[in-house]
Amino acid sequence: MNIWLINHYAVPPKYYPLARQTNFAKYLMAMGHTVTIFAASSVHNSDVNLITDGRKWREETVDGVHYVYIKCCDYQGSGLKRVYNICEFAWKLPGVCKQFPKPDAIVATSMPPTSCAMGVRMGRKWGCKTVAEIADLWPESIVAYGIAGPHNPAVLFLRWLEKWIYKKADAVVFTMEGAYDYITEQGWEKDIPRSKVHYINNGVDLKLFNYNKEHYHVDDPDLLNPELFKIVFTGTLVTSNNIDGMLDLAKRLQKYPNVRFLIWGNGEYTESMLRRIDKEQINNVCYKGFVDKKYVPFIVSHADVNFMHAAPTSLYRYGASPNKLFDYLAAGCPIFQDFTYNQDIVQRYRCGITCDWDLEKVTEAFEKLYHADKETVSSMRTGAQKAAMDYDFEHLTEKLLQVIVGIRKP
Repeated sequence: MNIWLINHYAVPPKYYPLARQTNFAKYLMAMGHTVTIFAASSVHNSDVNLITDGRKWREETVDGVHYVYIKCCDYQGSGLKRVYNICEFAWKLPGVCKQFPKPDAIVATSMPPTSCAMGVRMGRKWGCKTVAEIADLWPESIVAYGIAGPHNPAVLFLRWLEKWIYKKADAVVFTMEGAYDYITEQGWEKDIPRSKVHYINNGVDLKLFNYNKEHYHVDDPDLLNPELFKIVFTGTLVTSNNIDGMLDLAKRLQKYPNVRFLIWGNGEYTESMLRRIDKEQINNVCYKGFVDKKYVPFIVSHADVNFMHAAPTSLYRYGASPNKLFDYLAAGCPIFQDFTYNQDIVQRYRCGITCDWDLEKVTEAFEKLYHADKETVSSMRTGAQKAAMDYDFEHLTEKLLQVIVGIRKP
């Protein structure tokens, strides 16, 4: 089959560490299919644009994967320029896609919903199989995070567009396992039967993870110190990740002199975090800075505990699929997660401890991990390794292909 993957942000991982579509492409190609990824030229959270001349689009093959970049404006943050960028990609998409042989199947991703809707529209027009892949519930996410109210005109339009996507696509794939509960809460189950809704979580490319772990090392004295109990966090340092909560917990654990919080990442909250660490003398927190994704496997594999940390949100009742979780699972180390969600993977595989955020409860739970015996730790490691195999992208790609093959067109 000739399969198109449409995702606004799916540039090669060397530019932006969003590898889901790249992994799907790689394994679909290994199965004998032809795959093209369509993405915007503007690289999210950076000042990089992959088209700097007058071209409207360009092609690039990276590690055997064929990408088509559509020229879109640069932006920073989440202001009007980003809104324009999102709309620009959607309206330019059909004109560029017409330059290529029509596909047998289109997998179009939301977020943002605009390009997902355009992918579904093109698929219906051309008579090919269409799969809407839903990575974020929009507009529910912007309501849950207080960005806009439920009766905001933009929210109402996006709600209409969301239902149109789910109804018109041949199949809908969610990354969160409880998403059909959301559909029933909206009262859409008559228009969107359960039979067309599927679930494929995020995952990890175990072959690449293990390769990087062996070939890209970090010579960090804290990480490699066997005398320390290392709590590792990797990811974006933003307010929504409850970084202050992590610092509060670190202060509570200062009574254990060998405990170290080792933090790799960057984001808008970095400077605030560093000021608080200095002001309050939180000496068991060590900020290591930003690190390229290829070094993450080595880092998380040397942790005593990998820390899943985020602010609570009502969206978790539908499930969650945080990317860093799957790197943590592949590392085979115990995981501490200070939030819970429907269909919780850490709980299901018994590969760590989870509890809802409360400083007293979280402190007690961490102390359980700190004092855990070897048998308990070994059992958690085994659970993490089993989960990583179940969420390996080679397996997840087989599930996606089953969804596509299962679509019957008249």
